[in-house]
Amino acid sequence: MGGTNVKQVVAANLADEFKKNQNVLTAIRDETRQAILLTLIQGQQVPGMRVGEIKEKTHLSRPAVSHHLKILKDAQIISVRKEGTINYYRLDTKSKLKLLKNLVEQIEMLLSQCE
Repeated sequence: MGGTNVKQVVAANLADEFKKNQNVLTAIRDETRQAILLTLIQGQQVPGMRVGEIKEKTHLSRPAVSHHLKILKDAQIISVRKEGTINYYRLDTKSKLKLLKNLVEQIEMLLSQCE
């Protein structure tokens, strides 16, 4: 396979990885959601953090925290565990964030083909 064909295959794989990661990339591009993720990572505890705890650490309103948590949950970056009426949020151990590694690897492969 020639160099051009390899680049085309790698570029096609990269395009697929971008598609697979679209929800995650959209979710983490927002600085507020990045701050919430950092809060969850720093406070990684069992069973997780409540909205009120995240609100205190990020200085956001409760509705804002809930809105951003929903986006992160829908993107499968965080998980929620319910105990009665209390919701505990934490970084999902099967998080879609792990897919970003494949995306970076595809970018690195394409860059190495350009050298």
